[in-house]
Amino acid sequence: MSKKIDLEKISTRAPKGFDKDETKAKLDEMNLELKELQNLMYADGHYSLLVILQGLDASGKDGTVKAVFNEVNPLGISVKSFKAPTEKERAHDFLWRIHAQVPEKGMIHVFNRSHYEDVLVTRVLGITPDKAAKERFEQINMFEKLLQSNGTQILKFYLHISEDEQKERFQERLDDPRKNWKYNANDLKTAKDWPAYRKYYQDVFEKCGDDIPWHIVPSDQKWYKEHYVAETIIDTLKSLNMKYPKYVAEE
Repeated sequence: MSKKIDLEKISTRAPKGFDKDETKAKLDEMNLELKELQNLMYADGHYSLLVILQGLDASGKDGTVKAVFNEVNPLGISVKSFKAPTEKERAHDFLWRIHAQVPEKGMIHVFNRSHYEDVLVTRVLGITPDKAAKERFEQINMFEKLLQSNGTQILKFYLHISEDEQKERFQERLDDPRKNWKYNANDLKTAKDWPAYRKYYQDVFEKCGDDIPWHIVPSDQKWYKEHYVAETIIDTLKSLNMKYPKYVAEE
C-alpha cells in the first residue's frame, strides 16, 4: 500500500526556480520531441502508452491534452473521456467499457477522466459503498498490471489545483462568451463537495499507487502543469530503449 498523500500539504504552484517564459518556450521543443517518440514507438512495435488525466472540474485536463499533444500525428493518438455509463455499459462490469479503449502497440491513448471515476464520483454521490470501492481498487490494480504485461506504459496524473483557482476558472467561464458552454450549474455543487473529493482521491492514491505511482501535478499555473506532464511522458518513452527496425533486403 502506497504512502498516504495529504493534498492539503502539497503546493498547487510551480516550484521555485521555474521561469514562465523559459518553461513555455521549452514546451515547444518537447512537443516536437514527443511527436518523434510516438513515431518511434509505432515503428518499434513493442510498446503503447496510456496517459490517465484526473482532476477536479476546471483543473485543466482538456487544456493539457491540447498543449502537450498538439504535434503528435493524429493517427498515433486517441483521446477518450469516460462519463456516466450507458445502459449497455452498466450491464457489464465497470471495466468493460475501459478495456475496449486501451491503446494498441505503437499508440498513445489519453483518458480524460478514466476508470477512477468509478471509485471517486460514485463514492461522493453515495452510489458505491466503501466495501464495493475496496473490491474495485483490487480489480483496477489487476487490470493495470494486465496492461503493463502487454507492453502498455501507464502514466497517472492528478492535476492539483487550489479552491481559489477553481473559483476563478469557473468565473472565467461565465465572463468569457467563448467559454460559456463549459459552465455547468453542477460545477458549484462539485465545489461544495471538495472535501469529499479530496478524501476519496487520497484513498485512490494510497490503494492504487504501488505499482504505478500517481503524479500529483501542481496545476494552478497552466504553463508549469503542461511542462510537467510533457516532460514525464518524454522521459518515460525515452527510457524504453526503442529502435527503428532495419530494412533487410530479400535474397
